[in-house]
Amino acid sequence: MPLSHELIERLADGRFHSGQELGLLLDVSRTAVWKKLNHYKQRYGLEIDAVKGRGYRLREPLDLLNQESILQALAEGGLEPLPALYLHPSIDSTNSWLLQQAGAGAESGAVCLAEQQLAGKGRHGRQWVSPFGRNIYLSLLWRFELPPMQIAGLSLASAIGVLRLLHQLNVTEAGLKWPNDILWREKKLAGLLLEIAGEAGGPSQVVIGVGLNTRLGDQGEQIDQPWVDLDTIPHVMSHTRNQLASAIILRLREVIERYRLEGLAPFIDEWRQYDLLLGREVVIRSPGQAHKGEHLGIDPSGGIRIRIDGREQCFHAGEVSLRWGAGEA
Repeated sequence: MPLSHELIERLADGRFHSGQELGLLLDVSRTAVWKKLNHYKQRYGLEIDAVKGRGYRLREPLDLLNQESILQALAEGGLEPLPALYLHPSIDSTNSWLLQQAGAGAESGAVCLAEQQLAGKGRHGRQWVSPFGRNIYLSLLWRFELPPMQIAGLSLASAIGVLRLLHQLNVTEAGLKWPNDILWREKKLAGLLLEIAGEAGGPSQVVIGVGLNTRLGDQGEQIDQPWVDLDTIPHVMSHTRNQLASAIILRLREVIERYRLEGLAPFIDEWRQYDLLLGREVVIRSPGQAHKGEHLGIDPSGGIRIRIDGREQCFHAGEVSLRWGAGEA
């Protein structure tokens, strides 16, 4: 569903708009406009200036998502119409919401986007900071005939899909950190979270969640690890959030189709090329245990290979977290 808050859409340009103009827009009194804007300030964390004689403005302009723009870009990219594109102003988590829709029969290929997440999820239950009107919060549902165990490597392949897009935007120093993070100069730029369900022998359903930092600003102070956003990386090609959202959907669909036919094998060399930790000393942590060793790359199933005390061991993403130096999975 499209974002329906006309006041936010009118104020998105960051310019002053009079109370009279906004009242006419909604056919309400100036007092009602003031109350509605205060509601939005509280609900969405928006900073709205009110200046006597000038009116109201957003302290920073917003690049709002638009369903029609995204669908048009997908069509221009050669993608058949999506079975559903859900666009929410505010939601707990795009992954959680789309998982619920999957349980209710949502079709393979459905996409959920949000302007804001109130309970965005990272790996191991971490929060993904998700301020309103900034960044990309996107989830895509896909149904496979494969059993869940054979889909585990899709997490790595999906990260490669997003990385390809970032390289096209001239974010040339972006690279991969197992199992599904994208870093720029050792700072987190994007992360993926895959949630898989199904019968042991198949079929399965997976929701691929993508969080991409585009413009965090002061909101980044809430993040407890080194981070970066597209707005602060030099020489990034001009883009809108609608262009980013449609491009991510296209890259994920390309990756899913190839993975469905060939598995992880065609992605392993590319992962190795952009693996930022290859050859470095890392720490693998599981409940009650920590192992230090040399990162040797990934195995054909997507597990991480570590040389520990001269012996190679393999770990899988659901079991462990990965750290290096001051970094953390």
